[in-house]
Amino acid sequence: MVQAWYLDASSADPRRPNRAEPARPVGLEQLRRLGILYWKLDPDRHESDPELEKIRKERHYSWMDIVTLSREKLPDYEEKLEMFYTEHLHGDEEIRYVLDGSGYFDVRDAEDRWIRIAVAKGDMITLPAGIYHRFTLDEQDYVKAMRLFVGEPEWTAHNRPADHLEARGQYLAFLAQSA
Repeated sequence: MVQAWYLDASSADPRRPNRAEPARPVGLEQLRRLGILYWKLDPDRHESDPELEKIRKERHYSWMDIVTLSREKLPDYEEKLEMFYTEHLHGDEEIRYVLDGSGYFDVRDAEDRWIRIAVAKGDMITLPAGIYHRFTLDEQDYVKAMRLFVGEPEWTAHNRPADHLEARGQYLAFLAQSA
């Protein structure tokens, strides 16, 4: 089961859990109200997993690749991690399936507070278009993930503020309906 919690506002090292004190866990239902979807799959079967194929078909995830984030595998490692950790949104869903390793997605809740979502081997997560978020590795400093897309991949990150974008307006309308 996915673990999520509110972040400590004074979190200095983004690769640490940085749980708020007192602890403020966030459940799967609260994440769903933010439009975040989660599945636990068997990453050792990702090439032939019928559950993954079912999800891909139902959600129209037609394109995929596999990326490894580590000092040894990612060119311009520090710059890329800084870019991923800069608060941004996308015009399309962000779908990640962790095949190995771990990291953190931070997302903004409806009141603009940070929620940290720990992702590890077997976790598949979908962030809706228009949600402000960021990503960082944890102290293991390694993740291997499948990236999935509807149609051709779109990797454009729009750093905050990006409230003028259509995807942001649609996301805010979704939040208002789910409140």
